[in-house]
Amino acid sequence: MIDELLGEAEMKMDHAVEHVQGEFSTVRTGRANPAILHRVMVDYYGSATPLQQLASFSVPEPRLLVVAPYDKSAMKDIERALQASELGLNPSNDGTVIRLAFPPLTEERRIDLIRVVRHMAEEGRVAVRNVRRHTKDDIESLEGDVSEDDVRRAEDRLQEITDRHIARVDELLEHKEQELLEV
Repeated sequence: MIDELLGEAEMKMDHAVEHVQGEFSTVRTGRANPAILHRVMVDYYGSATPLQQLASFSVPEPRLLVVAPYDKSAMKDIERALQASELGLNPSNDGTVIRLAFPPLTEERRIDLIRVVRHMAEEGRVAVRNVRRHTKDDIESLEGDVSEDDVRRAEDRLQEITDRHIARVDELLEHKEQELLEV
């Protein structure tokens, strides 16, 4: 029973770390990265459709992202959605593809983005700690069915799992900060 609880907790913590990693990929670093377009929704024939379902992406240069729509009639809608998104990018349409040029980040903007990324990391740490708290409560509720020593050992293992996942979030944060500071 305890092993099941710990396995479930580890799985939930893995999901929390993956979520933080996904959030980090949406932060613009001055380099072209198709992941920042995952949240862009396009009004396609009256329904909101994710951009990745309507186009393919390529990165021919480090600061250029090319969006090639599958349906050329959706070009205007895609361009409008990119302009409306809060990415700070100006799409240029040549009739067949949309080019997104990534301007270099200013020092002030880098500092703002680092602040945003640190906040995302803290939310990830809180999510991991919440999983630990709930699992610890579940383990302590078993105290009548299993020995007190087993409960203490399970709590120690739970803390090791938690520490490992928080260290992974910190590692991702450090990598993203380095990426943002890179000129």
